[in-house]
Amino acid sequence: MTTIAERETPTASVPLTAQPIPVAELVAAPQRSGLRAVVGSYLALTKPRIVELLLITTVPAMFLARNRVSPLWLTLVVLVGGALAAGAANALNCYIDRDIDQVMKRTSRRPLPAHTVSPRNALVFGLVLGVVSIALMAAFTNVLATALTATAIVYYDLIYTKWLKRSTSQSTFWGGICGALPVLIGWAAVTGTLPLRAWLLFGVVFFWQMPHFYALAIKFRDDYQRAGIPMLPVVASMRRVGTETVVFAWLTLLTSLAVWPLGMTPLYGVTATVVGALFVFEAHGLARRAWRGQPVKPMRLFHWSTTYLTLVFVAVAVDALIQ
Repeated sequence: MTTIAERETPTASVPLTAQPIPVAELVAAPQRSGLRAVVGSYLALTKPRIVELLLITTVPAMFLARNRVSPLWLTLVVLVGGALAAGAANALNCYIDRDIDQVMKRTSRRPLPAHTVSPRNALVFGLVLGVVSIALMAAFTNVLATALTATAIVYYDLIYTKWLKRSTSQSTFWGGICGALPVLIGWAAVTGTLPLRAWLLFGVVFFWQMPHFYALAIKFRDDYQRAGIPMLPVVASMRRVGTETVVFAWLTLLTSLAVWPLGMTPLYGVTATVVGALFVFEAHGLARRAWRGQPVKPMRLFHWSTTYLTLVFVAVAVDALIQ
């Protein structure tokens, strides 16, 4: 079965810049010193906002796995281990992407292009975080959860960042695997198994990532083009991007509803239906504007997609507690 991307040849593509032009000098961050500045720089390497979003999906999965609150000690272990693992993956991502981060205005203030952390220190920092996170999961959870944690780090940095991101417009799709793994890690940490409900929640996060990151890539399309990164909005027409956004928004909604009959209460079902319908509505709005050749206003969808995922997984957690 062919995908949309395989069937359509982008006729309105934007050529990638063959030799990226450094622009870091134009937006250079002021140099800071002192312990607070150093800690802030290393914290920035971990991309805390992304870590927070990942943990939002992990804890509700743990609750649902037991149909009640998971043990406090285990929840804390998974939260700390997951945060360290995500921080490690992000720090290593900053190390690998230091060449393109310096030519993208959006990322030129990150610690490496801003020269507040050296590449060697960033690499060591990421590796240490990764080792500690895997050791923590190995000591206090189980083999499956530990293996998934290690897989998430390796996949994100070596397969997505190092290879897919720089070579294919479908990197967002395949990169969605590591972004959705925290759901499986949380579930596996509690039960040591991965039943259908766990995989469906994985699917919700997986499909959700395409509309979420397509919107962001539209916003920073010029940045990605300058850096030579073939994100879909860079190499394809807005019509195609809009169409894929709608398809994946619908897949997100349908996957979330497929969880409902598997022991969920109407609270979850109604929440998933309402916020999912709004998510699809925003996706259609972006696509409609793209099809008409109008400004697509991607950040409307981007911000709502974050709210959508939060509300769905809050409903998962509450549902587990009231059963």
